[in-house]
Amino acid sequence: MADDLEHGEHDHEARIVSTSGELLFDESAKERTKERTRESQEYASVIVKRVDETFRHPDDILEKAIDEGVEQLARPAMSLFMSALAAGMIICFTVLAVGVMTTIVGDLSTGFNRVLVALVYPLGFVMCILSRTQLFTEHTATAFYPILDRRINIVRMFRLWGIVIAGNIIGGVISAGLLAMSDEVIHASEGYFIIAEHILSYSPLTLLTSATLAGWLMALGAWTILSTHSTTSQILCIYIVTFIIGLGGLHHSIAGSVELLVGYFTSDQLSLLEMLKALSVVLLGNAIGGSVFVALLNYSHIRKLNK
Repeated sequence: MADDLEHGEHDHEARIVSTSGELLFDESAKERTKERTRESQEYASVIVKRVDETFRHPDDILEKAIDEGVEQLARPAMSLFMSALAAGMIICFTVLAVGVMTTIVGDLSTGFNRVLVALVYPLGFVMCILSRTQLFTEHTATAFYPILDRRINIVRMFRLWGIVIAGNIIGGVISAGLLAMSDEVIHASEGYFIIAEHILSYSPLTLLTSATLAGWLMALGAWTILSTHSTTSQILCIYIVTFIIGLGGLHHSIAGSVELLVGYFTSDQLSLLEMLKALSVVLLGNAIGGSVFVALLNYSHIRKLNK
């Protein structure tokens, strides 16, 4: 009897219920309240940042661009070269599409024909960039951000540029040869020649300006790709910038090198020396457009806002 009474008193202290059976007090709940109070005093509050936002903040984009640039600059030379070689070969599908469309429409001086060609121009770029291979114009800005942030020596940037350009051009030679050998199936030699003439018909200053605009657009595309998480959005970013390049007839060094080479392989009316001169000017313009008009300006205004 005494044990039952003691047990009943203990239950009475642990739980209090109303006459209707509703729980009014629970000793374990009281202990949990004390525990929560102690946790609030001992642990600091934190803000959990969402990573599934549609767009990143400019600070985050810049940091991601710098980190990606550092990663690429640190890659072994052979790894860079093989990736660049693949990019130079993949970009031939832009040349194939443009060559076929140009052969169909013939005259590129009319507005509607230029739109048709521009619609297919981005196709090879989408495949090339989404495959994460090394395309020179995509890395003119990316490789420059770590230099501006004083993390890497500028010599490393020129090393990357040199390796990637070499890989892109050699890949372009291979793919241009494949396109030329397949022309009995593709039937685009007329279009290849028209495109090659388009590149060679301008003065060096005009080529430099056009290539600067193209490099600017390509680096902007790389920047906007970093600003979004969605693959669909990334494809749209690539398509927009390369569509504008195609619509304006602007000069892209790597796609242009394949266009010149396949035109040279399928025609005896093009000069190799003139092609090399034009290509060197376009490479310089692309580098200026990406490094100055995108990397330098983006880094300057974002870092300035942070000070």
